[in-house]
Amino acid sequence: MSTKRLHNFWTKWRWECLLVLLIVVVAFVNARASNYFLNSTNLLRMTSDFIEIGILILPMTFIIVTGNIDLSIASTLALSASLMGYLFMSGWNIWLAAGVALLVSICAGLLNGVLIARLKLPALVVTLGTLSFYRGLAYALLGDQAARGYPPEFTYLGQGTIGSTRIPFALLIFIVLALAFGLVLHKTRFGRYLYAIGNNKDASRYAGVPVDRILITIYVLSSVVAALAGFILAARFGSTRPDIGLGLELSVITITVLGGVSIFGGSGTLVGVVLALILVAILRFGMGLMNLQGQVQDIVIGMLLIVSILLPTLIERFRHTWHWQPRMLWQSLAALLVLVLFISFFFWSRSLILFR
Repeated sequence: MSTKRLHNFWTKWRWECLLVLLIVVVAFVNARASNYFLNSTNLLRMTSDFIEIGILILPMTFIIVTGNIDLSIASTLALSASLMGYLFMSGWNIWLAAGVALLVSICAGLLNGVLIARLKLPALVVTLGTLSFYRGLAYALLGDQAARGYPPEFTYLGQGTIGSTRIPFALLIFIVLALAFGLVLHKTRFGRYLYAIGNNKDASRYAGVPVDRILITIYVLSSVVAALAGFILAARFGSTRPDIGLGLELSVITITVLGGVSIFGGSGTLVGVVLALILVAILRFGMGLMNLQGQVQDIVIGMLLIVSILLPTLIERFRHTWHWQPRMLWQSLAALLVLVLFISFFFWSRSLILFR
């Protein structure tokens, strides 16, 4: 590979390369710390725990690339799963109940999209409101009860494996969806429109891009995918409660931003987002094997997210200047300090378990 091609490759994929490096380092540390990490059964079980989050990050990538956000994605998941469970407990066929719940999710996404695209309301405010609204509807349907007793052909979505292997069927669904979303984002005109909207919505509108229609489309798509994730999660648990998926929206947004998608829109790749999912999954899995508390895991992931936001900003600023400025020096020191704290806390927390 020539120097020019290598430079172009590094310029385009430098964040993804960093994520790959982090995955290798974390996997090595986990393998040295626990003999159970490289166990195939444990690794496949780990993928099952992150399938729903993996499915949700796909439409979230589209939305954040346009410079918007969807805080209601986990509440839409809960509303769809709860409605399906309510109808099933009322005597409906499970697939008919799922179909009705899917139609309701389309209406939920349409409401978000119309309020944001047509009425020009801030996406943060709209989806924060529908986060509570959709979750409240889920509680209105099931109350403090749980829908259960789903038939085996439905629970196969979340508990089944492919053939005689131990590979979860839900993992196959995620892979197919990831490939489809990746092709749309990076190889189609629709994907180019998403980046254009994220870079400059007004300029895109003047250039003839159907901005409003695209925004409504991706919010409807987000809700439909959230419903699918809700069905898989309900099938994996074998029951549905109105608090299903509570707090997943924060994990989804964290992984999307960690994957290199700018929270301001206009940049990022689905490859990076999937790599970030793998990184967070093996981080949490490794810390779980070390019996670290959930609060400790949240601190590590949070610090990693801060580093992921600081580093691209600093790299971009260094690319456009040849001299140091006091402000840039302090920002660099802050980023370095956060990185050192993250690494120190990670290994310190492990040592508490290993040498207890």
